Amino acid sequence: MNPAPPQMDRDLGLSGRIAQSKQERMMLADGSLNIVRLGERFWEALTPYQHLLGASWPVFWLSVLMGYAAVNLIFASLYVWAGPDAISGGEPGAPWHNAIFFSVQTIATIGYGQMTPKSTLANVLVAVEALLGLMGFALATGILFARFSRPTAHILRSARMLVAPYKDIRALMFRIANGRRSQLIDIKATVTLSRVEDGRRKFYQFALERPSVVLLPTQWVIVHRIDESSPLWGLDEAAILSSDPEVFVMISATEESFSQTVHSRYSYADREIVYGAKFADIFGATPDGVVTVDLSRLSEYDRVPMEG
Repeated sequence: MNPAPPQMDRDLGLSGRIAQSKQERMMLADGSLNIVRLGERFWEALTPYQHLLGASWPVFWLSVLMGYAAVNLIFASLYVWAGPDAISGGEPGAPWHNAIFFSVQTIATIGYGQMTPKSTLANVLVAVEALLGLMGFALATGILFARFSRPTAHILRSARMLVAPYKDIRALMFRIANGRRSQLIDIKATVTLSRVEDGRRKFYQFALERPSVVLLPTQWVIVHRIDESSPLWGLDEAAILSSDPEVFVMISATEESFSQTVHSRYSYADREIVYGAKFADIFGATPDGVVTVDLSRLSEYDRVPMEG
């Protein structure tokens, strides 16, 4: 039986130009596509909400801190520009010191009473800054709540994809695990091979031995049997790795706590595919006989001979 024909409708929507490019890999480690977008207008491409919602926690807090400092510096400059009589109270001969801390007290609506606006211009600036402060803190609080309430997948994966002896044939396999204590249910996997054939990049969707599982309490080894129907049938290590392969993995599941669907995506490039290896056993047991699983060893594997 001949290998299955390329399934061009399974090309992930990358478009022909991207698929036929000579770049090292099409998908980066974080799941984003390796594409540089040009010609975007700054204001159209600016999405601070999406940035703050999807950024890591250190980047989020740094962005909030920088925005807070920038707004206070701008209004402090305006208070200094309004003149020495704009603010009453404060330390004598320290206009910048007074302006900065007056701005901090105004934007947070603290109002200790030691420093107060004196001129009409200063009162106008206070009114504007107080409004911006209320709106800014409301937005920051809303984004903070959205970050906590937004369900996300933290699916751990093996750093390598293996080609290993499997039953009476060979198989391509990798393994995943849930990185959180909350349960994932109805987990589904879609695995697509991209490789160069006759100078063109073609795509094949792998038939998986088990494309879904109901629960993921420990690990799931996702297996593609390399039989007569596989696009890898009859290929040795050199033939597989010389075709510039990249295997795209799409994982979807339902997060139990929120009852919402979460996703994870990544890829394995040629240097991340190991030929002739099997995953190390990561299971153990407590003295009471309860099963344990060591997730820190998820990527460990042992070399094995490949026969035939």
